[in-house]
Amino acid sequence: MADVAQSLQLLFDRPGEPMLTPKGDENALFLLSKEFLPKDFENIGLEINNRFSRDASQTIPLQNLKQLPSFPKASKLPADADFSIFLPAHQEMADEVIDILMGVPENNLQQFLSTCVFSRVNLNAQLFNYCYSVALMHRRDTRNVPVNNYAETFPANFVYSKVFAQARESAAVATKGGPRTPVVIPRDYTANDLDIEHRVAYWREDLGINLHHWHWHLVYPFSSTIRAIVDKDRRGELFFYMHQQVIARYNCERLNNALARVKKFSNFREPVAEAYFPKLDSLTSARGWPPRQANMRWHNLNRPADGLVITIDTMEKWRRNIEEVIATGIVQKADGTTQDLDIDTLGNIIESSILSPNRELYGNLHNLGHSFAGYMHDPENRYLEPFAVMASEATNMRDPIFYIWHAFIDDFFQRFKESSHVNRYLASELENPGVTITSVNIVSTGYDDNVLNTFWMQSDIDMSRGLDFSDRGPVYVRFTHLNHRPFSYDIKVNNTGNAQRATVRIFMAPKFDERQMEWMLSEQRKMFIEMDRFVVRLKKGKNTITRTSEESELTIPFEQTFRNLRAEGGQLPSEAYNFCGCGWPQHMLVPRGTEVGAPYQLFVMLSDYEQDKIEQPDGSKSACVEASSFCGLRDKKYPDKRAMGFPFDRPSSTAEKIKDFILPNMALTDITVRLQDVVEKNPRNLFD
Repeated sequence: MADVAQSLQLLFDRPGEPMLTPKGDENALFLLSKEFLPKDFENIGLEINNRFSRDASQTIPLQNLKQLPSFPKASKLPADADFSIFLPAHQEMADEVIDILMGVPENNLQQFLSTCVFSRVNLNAQLFNYCYSVALMHRRDTRNVPVNNYAETFPANFVYSKVFAQARESAAVATKGGPRTPVVIPRDYTANDLDIEHRVAYWREDLGINLHHWHWHLVYPFSSTIRAIVDKDRRGELFFYMHQQVIARYNCERLNNALARVKKFSNFREPVAEAYFPKLDSLTSARGWPPRQANMRWHNLNRPADGLVITIDTMEKWRRNIEEVIATGIVQKADGTTQDLDIDTLGNIIESSILSPNRELYGNLHNLGHSFAGYMHDPENRYLEPFAVMASEATNMRDPIFYIWHAFIDDFFQRFKESSHVNRYLASELENPGVTITSVNIVSTGYDDNVLNTFWMQSDIDMSRGLDFSDRGPVYVRFTHLNHRPFSYDIKVNNTGNAQRATVRIFMAPKFDERQMEWMLSEQRKMFIEMDRFVVRLKKGKNTITRTSEESELTIPFEQTFRNLRAEGGQLPSEAYNFCGCGWPQHMLVPRGTEVGAPYQLFVMLSDYEQDKIEQPDGSKSACVEASSFCGLRDKKYPDKRAMGFPFDRPSSTAEKIKDFILPNMALTDITVRLQDVVEKNPRNLFD
């Protein structure tokens, strides 16, 4: 298994290079027979492959396939085209490929490896990468094979184009004994502050949050002919909650930068004021990602090759149908029957996953909204332009329109939560008799209590696996990102009852709105960002709960977001192979704050575990940190029976302000988020 797993890992390496060349830093070579040759090398490929084998440190034989896979749809995507799961034609292609990769019998990894090599040879590199990653995650016999993060394999989706010439120069010089120094990405390369939206570009363009979004969509695909790949526990609700929290976090950053909360996209025919110039080039298509000028509009899409022949009228019809289902609370199913609406069903309707009960009636609103926004510059393919960053799950969080669109999408969910179809919480659902929080403090060594301290950090990541046709060896790119000083929660609790378990729920929100006015709870509840959720045992009497920021159930550590860097000598630490990439990046846990200190409120609740607990199926614990708040748990139920975002997922029937909401098992503490406007180098970096 170990040898095959390492061979499977090599299929992520240098996606633009043909399979007849060596792969990986150890110069491993797949031994190709005629059936595995690329079409461009049918006559001379075996000879070239044999020449490379003389210098290869390791050769990997392939199993002959009794029946070669057929890709009647997927083979139509040109090798130099960009791939997007949001495009209907590309979805059908991906479904076809995933069917074949998942159809290889389990525990026959040699056949699976050969099938994957054949697929990679004959398919568009980005299409193959997506389907291959989904298959590795969902086959039971490949779950220990790490999925390379997308920034490592396709770095052009994350860093600006000037980097690659410098990176190739760095690699070439290093092979001749020169220093292997990192290529530095400027902090402000997409715009300057004449564009007020650029104030929050550091957040939108952060590599970590974009990798989170890409990885989340790998774990939770919305389309597949294999229902089990899509039909995961509460996936529709999780689609709502993860994106709602992204909007809340983005709004925190906007307030910290003297900007109003994002305005939702409500009229499909009005111009979009915000522009975006991504400064990215696609190494697959050898073309720049199209920019969007200010005040551009949606237009009817007529791009048959992408499966996009759709009008704004149709989008408005689907919008009205979804508004009706929220107003009535009744879902019209495709077979003519009805069911009551719940949050999970609404999520699948709006995203239009294959779990939607009536895709013809409720349509494909969310996904096609990405396509409308991604083709504003060329809706009819008149200029043969590719899609913009909004139409790719790996890049769309960079664009201001992502948040405008998702504020619109979130509004559907909020209207449902505020409707008469969703009961307000009773006191019995919120309280925890006998449990009283007596104090809450945030402690950060060397800093004042109840102050969260943020700063800027420069970190290095290796992008050499996506740097096709260049010299081997690591190529480091240094980027600047937000980070925070480590801190811990110190929570004092008095339990007058018997020993019991409780769920600790920690949220924070800005204390004031953009007008510096105290919030009404009906609005502030949408601004509370989840910081952590965990279970504790309470003894009778006084209890002290201590929890560090690194333990958050929301986040994954830096190493899981970006993979561990190579150690000196070129070897990866063994723990790098326990890669689990779905989760909010730890370095983006805390909002930026301000230099004078932004006032926030920390909310802590100890809920009744008997109302929270979930009976889980048997299964071994994952070898990596699992960020369950946004990503759930593999092969298990979501680890909390309560609604996601509880207790702020719906309005209160009694409280107007957050202070009126507080019960004995809750606490509200004023805290400050202070930005230290300094730049520090990551101690994990290998170079000064």
